[in-house]
Amino acid sequence: MSQQKSPPSAPADENAYSVAVSRTRGYIIGAIAVVGIVASLIAGFATDAPTLWGLLPIVLYAVLALAGMDIVIATVIALLSGFLILQTPPEEAGTILGDSLGETITIIGVIIMLGAGVGEILKQTGVATAIVRGIMRMVGERSQPAVIVGVMLASGVLVASLGTLAGAIAISAPIILPIAARMGFTKSATASMLFLGGCAGLAMAPFAGSNVAIMEAAEVGYLEYVIFGGGPLALLSLIIGPFIVQWRQNRTQQQDDYYAENEFTDEDDVDPPHSRAATIAFTIALVATVAYAIWTAAGTSFPLLALPVIGIVAALGGRLSAAETITFMYRGAAKLISIFILFWLLAGLFIMIDLLAPFDVILENYGASLAEGSPFVFTILVALLGWVGVPGATAAQVILLDEVFGPLGASMGVTAASWVIVMLFASKADTYGPFPNANMIGVMGLARSSNLRNMLMTGWALLVPATIMYLIILFFQTR
Repeated sequence: MSQQKSPPSAPADENAYSVAVSRTRGYIIGAIAVVGIVASLIAGFATDAPTLWGLLPIVLYAVLALAGMDIVIATVIALLSGFLILQTPPEEAGTILGDSLGETITIIGVIIMLGAGVGEILKQTGVATAIVRGIMRMVGERSQPAVIVGVMLASGVLVASLGTLAGAIAISAPIILPIAARMGFTKSATASMLFLGGCAGLAMAPFAGSNVAIMEAAEVGYLEYVIFGGGPLALLSLIIGPFIVQWRQNRTQQQDDYYAENEFTDEDDVDPPHSRAATIAFTIALVATVAYAIWTAAGTSFPLLALPVIGIVAALGGRLSAAETITFMYRGAAKLISIFILFWLLAGLFIMIDLLAPFDVILENYGASLAEGSPFVFTILVALLGWVGVPGATAAQVILLDEVFGPLGASMGVTAASWVIVMLFASKADTYGPFPNANMIGVMGLARSSNLRNMLMTGWALLVPATIMYLIILFFQTR
């Protein structure tokens, strides 16, 4: 795979799911959408619920999204497909969309927006930069291995705190890159340590939308999620990650992949005023809310209260006024309005699928034979499907897979711990490969690296042992 000529950039803030496609592909995608809508209209006159035609909206959604259509638009078309099959009158369609506002997946969309709002407060108060600087000062710059561990820890802690990979790395990169340059790291190695550390933190983030969705799907609390799902991945990343980064460093030393001299200045070496107090306040609030969530086994709705409280506490520590606090929360949340709209529409789509009840038909005709199958094989197939075949936001992937396969898994005796592993792998494995993705490209751009092949090699180097690890855990869980 050849190197790119210019550093890649992250998606536009206005739409988290915007995708650039060629005119020819656009015509093909449009033709698929038209065929799907026409087929749905015909099916609506030819059948009544429950019907296997209820699978058509899901298939249409997957095909359109995989082909490159904006996921929000693909969801709208899939929802329209469901309305046509069910022949839903306009007033009932409005009722379904209204009801979807109270669904779990829509709540997760709100949680993601609130998390972005808190992230903006942490950025403005200096909490995010203080976390990174504090860890790097603690580790020091004694050697390259020490810096690798420090960067991975700093990235992981910040991502876990903010619940977003790209946003956290964007904050930490201006602090970390000058350190990496002084220590002689290549751009590819720097991107690798940011990526691996950030992904480890994302696996542990208590209020990240995808993790909340996994806990909801498996009906477990945060502690169980960490033990069976996020914890093993984060631990594996921290154990073998430094070796992967050093391998990348050794392989790229002869590629003229270094940062230029005097590329960075010391403008960001001074912490913002009150950042120390804001950091202490934020840390106490975060630990307290996570401990409370574990102690009480709080459900999906708890972050709706926890995140604003954490943001307010950090703002008070940073001496922000009430108006400034609200403004920053709005600013951060507004960047992810496309995610809220997507999740709201997906909630309506899932209500529509429930009304069409295609899985009732499957279970009625094939439920007995399916239930006699191997839970281990079943879980592997679902995980692989999520890894390579279900597009979209990670939280949306989890909800979709649980909606489709959750009842069947329960009838087969798949445990909650196994389902955590399945949902985690299905939603997060594609971050590491086998193909380039937005997280990889975003981190590369922030690290000023242009070698996509090196980043892919980094992802694969963790994906292979992680797959083996989860296969072993899953085997013993499903025996």
